[in-house]
Amino acid sequence: MPRPRLRGLPRAPPRARSLLVHLPRPRRDLPGRRPDLHVQSGAVSMYAAVGDVGAVRAAFAEIMSPDVVCVTAMLGALSAGGDVDTARELFDRMPQQDHVAWNAMLTGYVRVGRAREALGLFDEMQKAGVSVGEATLVSVLTACAQMGALERGMWVHSYVCSRGMRVSVTLGTALLDMYSKCGVVTMAMEVFESMTERNIYTWTSALSGLAMNGMGEECLELFKRMESTGMEPNGVTFVAVLRGCSVAGLVEEGRACFDSMKDKHKAEPWLEHYGCMVDLYGRAGCLDDAVNFINSMPVEPHEGVWGALLNASRIHNNADLGKHAMYKLTKIESKNDAAHVLLSNIYAESHNWKGVSKVRNMMKSKGVKKVPGCSAIEVDGKVHEFFVGSKSHPRYKDIETMLAGMSHKLRLQGYTANTKEVLFDIEEEEKEGAISLHSEKLALAFGLITLPEGTVIRIVKNLRVCKDCHDYTKMISKVFDREIVMRDRNRFHHFKHGACSCRDYW
Repeated sequence: MPRPRLRGLPRAPPRARSLLVHLPRPRRDLPGRRPDLHVQSGAVSMYAAVGDVGAVRAAFAEIMSPDVVCVTAMLGALSAGGDVDTARELFDRMPQQDHVAWNAMLTGYVRVGRAREALGLFDEMQKAGVSVGEATLVSVLTACAQMGALERGMWVHSYVCSRGMRVSVTLGTALLDMYSKCGVVTMAMEVFESMTERNIYTWTSALSGLAMNGMGEECLELFKRMESTGMEPNGVTFVAVLRGCSVAGLVEEGRACFDSMKDKHKAEPWLEHYGCMVDLYGRAGCLDDAVNFINSMPVEPHEGVWGALLNASRIHNNADLGKHAMYKLTKIESKNDAAHVLLSNIYAESHNWKGVSKVRNMMKSKGVKKVPGCSAIEVDGKVHEFFVGSKSHPRYKDIETMLAGMSHKLRLQGYTANTKEVLFDIEEEEKEGAISLHSEKLALAFGLITLPEGTVIRIVKNLRVCKDCHDYTKMISKVFDREIVMRDRNRFHHFKHGACSCRDYW
């Protein structure tokens, strides 16, 4: 095969990789025969383009002295395949890294959710004087969105404006998404309104932002506006709108939206849409409707559907329905830690410690481990992470003192710890000690210590906020006169003057 054709294969369809099967492999054992570097580099690039990481590794191993193009292709393939540790080793060994290599590494970190490393790499990139383009900024904004790093995200926005960069639909959507996931909906919508070009991803990102911040009615209004422009929604768009209805308790509106998928838009619902509907009915207390909806599904329910029913059982303290949902869920996903914890919470709410013990033993026999709670807070551009019960932070003594002061002030206002979700049959005093070191309380105390009065305290948590921490944070917002924004596993909570934007509906 002529060399130019092979080197053009990376831009060919995926089936083009089969053409390489017919290529003769260079033989190193033949006298005077040297492998063709151009051919080998083309092979690496082609396999990287079609996502065949195994073939990339094999082709790369054949090359004795790979050039920078070949190494960068290998780096990109490893990053795209999720093997960012090996990719980083290769990156660090490169004698020279061009902007393509930097961006491949940055994108790899973001793709696997390692936002902290992504932002650290961006800092290195700036120190090295590497040119920053749109692709870089989009990756950095995505990392900021993952971590809730608003200050860093705003810096990127300022960077774009100060340099007069054109805000493309991709960059604008990334800015919008970052502000939404940092809980600053007003800025997100300002970016949205300023965009001269919007695609379906832009609209969907805006809808998702409103939904996750509990603004269900605004989400529906924006959806109607989108439809009026002639923009056709996709499956992800409907997931966003249905979630908006769910978090706001808009049952009839959600049902109408679901029906419109088939009737108006001729779209076949996904399993995710069925899960959203079960969540919608369940959160609103329409448990019979939720069960009937599941029974009428034309497809086999997946873990998201049963998980939504299990969560509804927890919200409304229905142990029998919870056991049924748990049974169905564990048949599909036997090691789902969140499901086991939810069922434990249902038992604990009714002080059924035998049931709690049974679930704990079940988890132990299956090797299921509860994911530890982790909360992050950004101070002066640096993200600090706190794990439940951890005392390792350099300023822990100050945090401990602040926690004691917070508890004292709250008790004077009538606060008593809600220990129903503590999963152990122990004395009440021990339960209070167990929940006093929840990760969001540690992050909140650190925020009160380090952030000036009047500054919004922003916390991102990896799990659902428990009832006690929710009540606790509401009271802190009133007693300390601070606005607190918390993003948990399900949604945003905006605490102000002793109330939460979720209206205790989460």
